[in-house]
Amino acid sequence: MFRMTVLFRVMTLALTALTAAVSVSAATLAEREAEYYPLTTLPIPEGVVLEAGSIAVLPSQRLAVSTRLGDIYFVDGAFAPKPEHPKFTRFAAGLHEVLGVFQGRDGWFYATQRGEITRIKDTNGDDRADVFETFADGWGIGGDYHEYAFGSKPDRDGNIWVVLCLTGSFTSENEFRGWGLRVTPEGRVIPSTSGVRSPGGIATNHLGDMFYTDNQGPWNGTCWLKPLVPGGFVGNPSGFKWYSHATNLGAAPREPASNSRIATERAKMKEFVPPAIGFPYNKMGQSASGIANDFTGGKFGPFTNQLFVGDQTWSTVMRVFLEKVNGVYQGACFPFREGLASGTLSLEFASEGVLFAGGTDRGWGARGGQPFALQRLGWSGRTPFEIHEMRARSDGFELTFTQPVDATAAADLKSYTFENYTYIYQSNYGSPEVDRAKPPIEAVTVALDGLSVRLRVQLTPGHIHELKLPGVRSRTGDSLLHPVGYYWLNEIPSATP
Repeated sequence: MFRMTVLFRVMTLALTALTAAVSVSAATLAEREAEYYPLTTLPIPEGVVLEAGSIAVLPSQRLAVSTRLGDIYFVDGAFAPKPEHPKFTRFAAGLHEVLGVFQGRDGWFYATQRGEITRIKDTNGDDRADVFETFADGWGIGGDYHEYAFGSKPDRDGNIWVVLCLTGSFTSENEFRGWGLRVTPEGRVIPSTSGVRSPGGIATNHLGDMFYTDNQGPWNGTCWLKPLVPGGFVGNPSGFKWYSHATNLGAAPREPASNSRIATERAKMKEFVPPAIGFPYNKMGQSASGIANDFTGGKFGPFTNQLFVGDQTWSTVMRVFLEKVNGVYQGACFPFREGLASGTLSLEFASEGVLFAGGTDRGWGARGGQPFALQRLGWSGRTPFEIHEMRARSDGFELTFTQPVDATAAADLKSYTFENYTYIYQSNYGSPEVDRAKPPIEAVTVALDGLSVRLRVQLTPGHIHELKLPGVRSRTGDSLLHPVGYYWLNEIPSATP
């Protein structure tokens, strides 16, 4: 009996340890991420449906949050260490799916809704909007569920950019659907960029260049981050009919060939502006969304001037490093933070060094599980061991790290796996990964300070280069928090001395 009791206890302890190990293993990534970037959820009052389409940081640590149901709320107390009772004040109502909001220098609020940009003002100081004016409405709308309009905050020239979803996801039935438009400070609408399909967010990088996320579908093999360049074409020809209304641009480009490749068609079309980043489908997410640039100067950790991008389906935030090669944007994306409460839609940094995220799952599923949410990401002060930058070189890649690497581990070719692939550029929906290759990493050079590594490997324009680093360790023995990067390559740099 005693022996049986001892055996039972041993088995119980072993089973408990195994269960704990499995539990820890399953939660390891989210727990590790939280050590560096803890997540705070703001309570939302009963009766407030805060499907946050856009977030703006106002003076005195106040937020303006627009919603998909057409409201704009002021939120006070969002910066409190423990925001148990933030105050929500409904500033405006009755708008239509507001996916862009900011307060201008003139004191007016500018809200991008489906059919127009609206100017809104509180004239008596009671936090309630009194005046609504149409500021710009130079595009069409037909009531289709998919005809979203995402509006930016002003670019370096004071223009608001609006990116317009196609009709029903596939066609352009109303004026300038599938386009990017600029709206000047005077309210003049300038047709600027064709080829848009299904935007999920829009913002500038630290240099003031405008980018938007476009989602998988016709002519989009996966989800992308794309530059908005006046006169450019970004991939989907469904809106070409509206060149006849864009008298500032001239004739439409030639039609791209379906079942081709982006690099192939780009070589034929001078107007083609290629994607800057590819988010591999079902590896990084499924619905790329809001964009925010870390302008906080180190208050959010080591990623100053990098972009952070949401994924609505996976309820995550991703990180993006961009560079320009031969005048063309390209770069790498990395996982950053998972476990948000709802489908990440809007992102906005505050100068205090926090990133606000608004979530929604209506119309699409989301891993987070909640129908909507407003959350705050902050930096704990601890620096995670991460790939900091991934730059293309003439003969491969140069990686920098947030902490010095162990030279022996980093110099070992077996510490890396590498492959590249692309997508079919086609009128059909999406694409599998195609043209896969696994060129060998020929050599690794570790810098003396341990903060950078050069990899000599063959590069292929028009491909995602997927690099995994399972064997790389820091000098203190830590593995990378996210040991993978995905680099979309448009141009190979020239050799440098």
